[in-house]
Amino acid sequence: MLGASLLAAPALAQAQPQASAWPSGPIRFIGLFPPGGGTDILSRIWCLKMSEITGQQFIVENRSGSGGNVGTEAIARAAPDGNTIGLASVAPLSIGPTLYGRLPFNPMQDFSLVSGLWQLPNLLVVNNDVPARSVPELIALLKANPGRYAYASSGSGTTVHLSGEMFKAMAGVDMLHVPYRGAAPAHVDIQGGRVHMIFDNIPQGLALAREGRLRALAVTGARRSPQAPEIPAMAEFLPGFEITSWGGVMGPAGMPPAIIHRLNALTKESLESADLKRRFEENGASTWYTTPEGFATFRAANEAAFAPLIRASGARVD
Repeated sequence: MLGASLLAAPALAQAQPQASAWPSGPIRFIGLFPPGGGTDILSRIWCLKMSEITGQQFIVENRSGSGGNVGTEAIARAAPDGNTIGLASVAPLSIGPTLYGRLPFNPMQDFSLVSGLWQLPNLLVVNNDVPARSVPELIALLKANPGRYAYASSGSGTTVHLSGEMFKAMAGVDMLHVPYRGAAPAHVDIQGGRVHMIFDNIPQGLALAREGRLRALAVTGARRSPQAPEIPAMAEFLPGFEITSWGGVMGPAGMPPAIIHRLNALTKESLESADLKRRFEENGASTWYTTPEGFATFRAANEAAFAPLIRASGARVD
């Protein structure tokens, strides 16, 4: 028996993934929303930097739907060999457990959390035909026309959705929620006048506002964004209003610890890159590195923080 064990040992050692050699081929990165939205832009920036650092391609595969749940389930079901990773997002991991009666994955058990990547506020933008040029004017308009105006989101359970629900509750207004399979198709309908506004992640909304195609009214962070200091914070009009979106990197449960820590170290290197920081900032985001353990602690605390808002909004989906 001892001899058999010794003979098997080299084969077992050879079968174990060698962290120092990871990645040894292309890496599939599953995105949760359609191409062109804020999280997709930031994901592609990070994947490009990781490709430069490792010499292997990090390829974004968009799997959108159900507020990020479709892509998140695909990550959970992937082989835990380190060749498929994906976006860890606030919507399915922190909001989804309270919003949905059932999820096709368990946020606490089905993933190997690696690191945060970015944090960013949302931005309220309205169609140029909406006769309101400030948050107080918008609140007055909505109060005078209950139920007439609609806000879009990138899916039920996203911070884009909950920003609208928080606004409705704190401003005392009535609006219709229209969920989409991502922010990019929502923006098409907003510019076309079929919906009136969106509390989108800041990158795409800010770009469209600066092009004059939409009008920006407020950011949802606690204070003004350094990337757009001319735009007021919603808290200036509704004290206590704050919702911040975030994204990170994760893989399926069961990834070898050596590969998790190798990916974490490479992620830290990427987030310390001056050109990545600049590109994130140009898109309204701040780099956000965590350890795997710190990421898990943050996710749990973030879920607990969102739960009362979701319950108060009545947005639960059974």
